[in-house]
Amino acid sequence: MNLCWNEIKRKSHNIRVRLEAFSDNSGKLQLSLQEIVEWLTSKDEELSQQLPIGGDVSAVQHQAEFHQAFVEDVKSRGPFIYSVLESAQAFLAQHPFQEPEESLPDGKELSPRRRVLNVSRSVWKQASVTSDLWEKLTARCVDRHRHMERTLERLLQTQAAMEELDVALEQAEGVRDAWEPVGDLFIDALQDHIDATKLFKEELSQVKEGMKHVNDLAHQLAISDVHLSVDNARALEHLNSRWKLLQVRPGERLKQLQDAHRDFGPGSQHFLCSSVQVPWERAISPNKVPYYINHQAQTTCWDHPKMTELYQALADLNNIKFSAYRTAMKLRRVQKALRLDLVALGSLAEVFREQDLQQGEHVMDVVEVIHSLTALYERLEEERAVAVNIPLCVDMCLNWLLNVYDSGRNGKMRVLSFKAGLVSLCKADVKEKYKYLFRQVCGPGGQTDQRHLSLLLHEAIQVPRQLGEVAAFGGSNVEPSVQSCLRMAPGKPAIEVSHFLEWMSLEPQSMVWLPVLHRVAAAESAKHQAKCYVCKQCPIKGFRYRSLKQFNVDICQTCFLTGRTSKGNKLHYPIMEYYTPTTSGEKMRDFAKTLKNKFRSKQYFSKHPQRGYLPVQSVLEAESAETPCSSPKLPHADTHSRIEHFASRLAEMENQTCSFFTDSLSPDESLDEDQYILRHSSPALEQDSPCGQHLLLVHLEHQDREQLQCTLARLENENRVLQSEYRRLQWRHEEAASVPMLTEAGEGGVLCSPTADGGPQEDEELLAEARVLRQHKTRLETRMQILEDHNKQLDSQLRRLRELLLQVDPE
Repeated sequence: MNLCWNEIKRKSHNIRVRLEAFSDNSGKLQLSLQEIVEWLTSKDEELSQQLPIGGDVSAVQHQAEFHQAFVEDVKSRGPFIYSVLESAQAFLAQHPFQEPEESLPDGKELSPRRRVLNVSRSVWKQASVTSDLWEKLTARCVDRHRHMERTLERLLQTQAAMEELDVALEQAEGVRDAWEPVGDLFIDALQDHIDATKLFKEELSQVKEGMKHVNDLAHQLAISDVHLSVDNARALEHLNSRWKLLQVRPGERLKQLQDAHRDFGPGSQHFLCSSVQVPWERAISPNKVPYYINHQAQTTCWDHPKMTELYQALADLNNIKFSAYRTAMKLRRVQKALRLDLVALGSLAEVFREQDLQQGEHVMDVVEVIHSLTALYERLEEERAVAVNIPLCVDMCLNWLLNVYDSGRNGKMRVLSFKAGLVSLCKADVKEKYKYLFRQVCGPGGQTDQRHLSLLLHEAIQVPRQLGEVAAFGGSNVEPSVQSCLRMAPGKPAIEVSHFLEWMSLEPQSMVWLPVLHRVAAAESAKHQAKCYVCKQCPIKGFRYRSLKQFNVDICQTCFLTGRTSKGNKLHYPIMEYYTPTTSGEKMRDFAKTLKNKFRSKQYFSKHPQRGYLPVQSVLEAESAETPCSSPKLPHADTHSRIEHFASRLAEMENQTCSFFTDSLSPDESLDEDQYILRHSSPALEQDSPCGQHLLLVHLEHQDREQLQCTLARLENENRVLQSEYRRLQWRHEEAASVPMLTEAGEGGVLCSPTADGGPQEDEELLAEARVLRQHKTRLETRMQILEDHNKQLDSQLRRLRELLLQVDPE
């Protein structure tokens, strides 16, 4: 038993020694782990206190240095932490624990084995916490280091970009500040400044990209939870504000320059404002078409005031009985008013080449037309050394061209229209005009087809059409004239210039006004040593008309064209026209013809009719040609169409019958050109030919006469209705004008005082009634003016129809 007792004591001592040793090791280990946990926790808090990262380079660099020292301090504790964790791992390897922790009742002591397990469990927990904290701290240090490196890199990029942008803005602002005020610039330099401003705007795109790059960098920093410092934020805001100002200014200046260039530049219409005088003002519509404002009458119109006066003066020529001469004399006045009688065809062609007006179907706008006309009149002033009111001439010529080829005021005109109008009225030989116009529509082979010929004749017929004389020249449909011209080259789809000149030499009905215009111009300076048989004028100035039926019978142009005859005397036809002084040979020739005609009867002239122009097929029989669209129809177009219809029927019957009068005509027989045989003579024409004769005759069938009379009755009825409406409106206008603006008090006619009986409500009602009456009065006046104008147009058409009826021989 002693031996057993001693063995127990020895084992108990060994167990006590091992427990004391275990207690010392575990206590030191736990103490080290607890110390490390506390240190790691404090370092983690210290690392969190380093946030946020600064917003400028210096602050980030300072934070990076501080963080570097922090990381070095952490790394210095690394070996100790790893050794303690290894000791904890070794301790746990010697004293593993697998059983879960159990709670004991109060007052019961733990057994040594349970105490060892609890110590091992505590060491494991502390070692786990220490390991997690260490890994987390080292990862945060690495992440923060990388974040600070990226932030420093972006801040350096932002700072460099801001410095570069500041330099670019400073240069652009220097250019902007060097700009002169638009009002101080020369007109010729406006286009250069416009180009420079556009180039400046294009160069600003680089500044825009730089500004966008800087803002993107700042946005990326903000996403990374890095906010710029106060200085950097102010600098960025200042750059943005400078960019906004710089971005707006070039656009404003470019608009000012373009407005100035439009209003004052070479292609502007500003210089044309001087073409009108007070109270008129020249204004421009959105499509660049000019119109005119009368501030005194408070009205607007498309026509220039001088052009309106010119058109009113042309009414004096309506007493001329011959349409071709009436049209030619009107055009002669227009030609002189536009100063085109001084413009040579060569100058016109040169201007067309300079303005690159080669393609006939190209469409010009009003600015191009003005530019070309300005160059034309400047060349005229330079070549002829004459004073030319360029603004007035350009404006009136533009007005005339628009009236002829763009009555709808669309602001567009074909190059062929522009050329045809100017060439028709320029100063040149008529054959040269024919050749030039033909070249505008011919192809590379020198030939033109039906379509292009139709275009040319369509443009030409617009000139008399604008004067309201188109019916006498075959109407607006040019297809009959085209077919007549194509007959000069039978069996061929196209004609050459020789065919066109041969056809034009016959003076076709649609173009007869052009050679007559040339004869009118040539006759202005002619003086004939003869006495007028009617008015006794001597010498005869202008045209001279010699009877080839009676001896020593000469008539001046005024008497002949207006149909005047001497009282009790009758004129016999045919008649020869002279627009140049006669020679002795021409006198002998006319004497022989007169002597020969003395022995000729009426039947001879009926069997041998001669016509002074080449008639064309009626527009009623012709098929529609491929011609451009005409101008928009004016109001009451149906009435004008009916009148043109009957005028065309008159021309149709004239072509069918070819009858003429050889008897003498009394002064009261309302003569017109269709009742004469006219022959014109020139120094270059020494023998009779069909192209030198003007025979205009008419005969109307009974059926056509009845149809014309029905239309006349219908127009007269419409005229009576309009006059009745006009009288009714005039009566209502007078009635409205007689109503006072305010109510009258009593029979004495004294106006009621606003404060006498009624209150403010009654005054407002009276004022409202007065405004309604004024508006109604204005509407009535406007309607009356429209009806009055329409009535004048109908009266003119009725007079014309009556003249046509009186000219018909009822047999």
